Amino acid sequence: MRAFDREVVDAVWEAVDALLPRRDRSHSLGCHRPRVSDRLCFWGLLIRLVTGASWTSIEAILEWRVSDTTLRARRDEWVEAGVFDKLCSEALAAFDRIVGLDVSDVCVDGSTHKAPCGGEGTGKSPVDRGKLGWKWSIATDRHGIPVGWAADAANVNDQTMLEPTLAAVADTGLIADIETIHLDRGYAGAPVLKTCLRYGIDDIARTPKRRPGQARGRPKAEPLGQRWIVESANSWLSNYGQLRRNTDRKPHSRHAALHLAVTIIITAKLIDWKNRWNPT
Repeated sequence: MRAFDREVVDAVWEAVDALLPRRDRSHSLGCHRPRVSDRLCFWGLLIRLVTGASWTSIEAILEWRVSDTTLRARRDEWVEAGVFDKLCSEALAAFDRIVGLDVSDVCVDGSTHKAPCGGEGTGKSPVDRGKLGWKWSIATDRHGIPVGWAADAANVNDQTMLEPTLAAVADTGLIADIETIHLDRGYAGAPVLKTCLRYGIDDIARTPKRRPGQARGRPKAEPLGQRWIVESANSWLSNYGQLRRNTDRKPHSRHAALHLAVTIIITAKLIDWKNRWNPT
């Protein structure tokens, strides 16, 4: 897992540290309990993202140097300060500056996962026997880099999530550069076309519907086209235990985990790019 590579961890932490709100740690009596270091809390959040372990388990893994309540409180503090949003925006900007985002062809697709603890933003999964789950919808450029995403309950249709996904792309300022959007056969009907046209996208490449009598399990004659890119990105995100089986009960916690995962993916790709062109 690249998230635990020292080079990746150090690079992401350096970016996080620059975004953290600075607090006055002095005390008039000099007798207050020292604040747990942000670096240790970041390491705990990273362990949870990768493994999906419970907060109490992470407390034990870190040898009780930080409590589970402190980890959750520090995460919420950073969410409120917009740390994860800014972190991901900086990662996207860095990739665009160094490698270059290519959104001439954008692929959009959703991915559904478990959320056994329920909470806001979860629902009965139609692909998991009605168990509680959540899903994300991402839009990727030609490199497979997520440039916009949205999260919701597992029983929300992909077509419904297309609009907030494109809205997230629009927030990055990249929506005007999209020439073609690639969708699977589930994105059918007039509402999808209207949504795309609302964002100035008139070239829609969709997988054709199954022919009458064609079994679901049979190999498809139609090529996958550019959609393999978003399928790969969904696979990368699904490797993270916290995303694959999420036990957070608040949507902002899930969004924070998505932002951190995307940042790690981009950072690893930038490091690979650096090593490829600057081997010394």
